[in-house]
Parts: sequence; C-alpha cells; structure tokens
Amino acid sequence: MLSTVGSFLQDLQNEDKGIKTAAIFTADGSEIAASTLMEVLLMNDFKLVINKITYDVQCPKKEKLSREQTTEMENMKSLVHRLFTALHLEEFQKKREHHLLEKIDHLKGQLQTLEQMKAKIEDRSEAKTSGLLWAGLALLSVQGGAMAWLTWWVYSWDIMEPVTYFITFANSMVFFAYFIVTRQDYTYSAVKSRQFLHFFHKKSKQQHFDVVRYNQLKEDLAKATEALRLVRHSLYLQMPVEELNEKK
Repeated sequence: MLSTVGSFLQDLQNEDKGIKTAAIFTADGSEIAASTLMEVLLMNDFKLVINKITYDVQCPKKEKLSREQTTEMENMKSLVHRLFTALHLEEFQKKREHHLLEKIDHLKGQLQTLEQMKAKIEDRSEAKTSGLLWAGLALLSVQGGAMAWLTWWVYSWDIMEPVTYFITFANSMVFFAYFIVTRQDYTYSAVKSRQFLHFFHKKSKQQHFDVVRYNQLKEDLAKATEALRLVRHSLYLQMPVEELNEKK
C-alpha cells in the first residue's frame, strides 16, 4: 500500500462533493501529515474529521506471524513464483526471441551503410599506408646507394666510416624518440598499424564517419546476438522446467 493520507483525503472529496474540509488526527489530537503512508496510519487508532464532525476509527490489531509461519509463507511465495515461471517461460522466451530478432535486424540495417563507408575508408587508408612503407624502402635504398657511391667513387672507407657511425647513431636516436612519444617498440608492424589508424581517423572525419556510433552499434549487435543464443539455448533445453521437476 503506497497511498498517502493526502491522497486518501483527496479521494474522499472527489467522491463526495459535499465534503468541504477533511483531516486526520491521532488519538491524542495531533494532526497527521498528508505525506504519511496509509500503511503507517492503519497501525494505530485515529480520528477522521469531516466538515468539523469527528469520527473515531479503530484499526484492527495485526497478529504477528511466528518464524515458522513466515518461513512457510516465503516458501509458498517461492513455489508460486517458480510454477508461474515454469508455465509461462516458453511463451516469454518466444516473445523475447522475436524481440531480439527484430532488434538484430534493425541494428544490421543501421550498420549496413556504415560498414560500406568503413570498407572504403579502410581501403584508402591501407593504400596510403602501403605507399608510405614503399616510400620508406625507397629512401633507405637511396641512402644505401649514396653511401656506396661516396665510399667507392668519391671518398674512401676511412673517410666514410665515421659518417656511417653517426648515421647509425642518429637512427638509434630516432627509434628511441619514437618509443618515448608512442610508448611502443619500433617494429614495422606497430608502425604500420599506427599509421593506418592515423589515416583512418583522419579520413573518417573528412567523410563524416562516426566511429563512436559505429562501435556502439557493433557492441549492441554483439550483445543482442549473445542474448538470442542464450534464449534459444534455454528454449531447447528447457532448463528451468527440469530444475523445478528435480526439486520436487
């Protein structure tokens, strides 16, 4: 019972238009607040004053149940709940299965356009990343050719040896700086993945591709698919009914 004294008095006035004033007082004459719950009010006797006429209301005393009776009542409620679940579970699960199928179809429909846009952005990002890697290979080839030309045709190895040392040391500094900035080891696969993501997010902003919304839809689709699998598994095995029969 969640109604209050205020709502009770309002209902009285709505039912009987002849009631001008209505209030409730305790047995000792203190007015009861309108926010008091009716369940609390009915615990003790009270006075109902309608149009300045007082009515003494005596509430029946509730008998307290013993611990055994309370336990028996809880067991009865649990049994009724289990029986209701067993009798209506299949119908509920089928409705839920239908709802999940509709939700999955709706999510797939929303993802279809995003998947096509994502595939195009990935292709362009992959092409740019591959081009950058080929450019790096070409740069290293030019560097190696220049070092060979300077060593055998222009200068001698005695002159070029310290040059190659400082070039190697400079490359080591570049690799160490990469680790400090990115907190990742300088490996070709890590560099490729990082550059691919850079191109992908840059292209996504240009194409107005919402990465956050796409990830959320993918997550919702995965959850709905997993929920559908569990529902179908429960329908197939009928586990709640079997558990109820075992406990009997």
